[in-house]
Amino acid sequence: MKKIVILTGAGISAESGIKTFRDSGGLWEEHRIEDVATFEGWQRNPQLVLTFYNERRKQLLNAEPNAAHKALVELESKYDVQIITQNVDDLHERAGSKNVLHLHGELNKVRSTIDENLVYKLDGWELKLGDYCEKGSQLRPHIVWFGEAVPMIEPALLLSQDADIFIVIGTSLNVYPAAGLIAYVPTKSPKYLIDPNAKSLPNVKNLEIIEEKAGIGTPILVKRLLL
Repeated sequence: MKKIVILTGAGISAESGIKTFRDSGGLWEEHRIEDVATFEGWQRNPQLVLTFYNERRKQLLNAEPNAAHKALVELESKYDVQIITQNVDDLHERAGSKNVLHLHGELNKVRSTIDENLVYKLDGWELKLGDYCEKGSQLRPHIVWFGEAVPMIEPALLLSQDADIFIVIGTSLNVYPAAGLIAYVPTKSPKYLIDPNAKSLPNVKNLEIIEEKAGIGTPILVKRLLL
């Protein structure tokens, strides 16, 4: 069974109503990225950070997987499908995808501030000051903030190196290290980039660009791959 590796970005979730900070000039829901998506911001004002992510979870409760998420599930009938996502929502899983690797963490999980290996599924949408891990430290969002290491990048690299087909959806390939994954895909493997603002990548061989939004371009490509 051939392996399809799919890298998804903010564009696939945007069509489900999940807002992205890059659409608003570096502000995320009227907050500076430095205040809500860095460890320094967490140290300065943990309550602001907790409130921010609590609101994101409430927003996610009302979001639903869109046509792109659902189309990717169909590929599992014929391929070994591995999804690498830069998104922190659970829309891929809710659509039915079985193998999802989250590069930047997961919104519905929290972790210890003193032991990053202590990760918990959050019951409900609210995380509060005074919610502690089993070692007695404050819990924080299980999110890779700007400036922090991306621990899942190594597994993502291994998946990319083993891809028979590589698909990029809803990302401009500007955010590293995720943007560098396509360079690890075998030269002979077909590659597809689905994004309305996609630009040619002269150094990438066997690349086809589909200049459509995820919800339109993904079902089109999936239909072709299932023929």
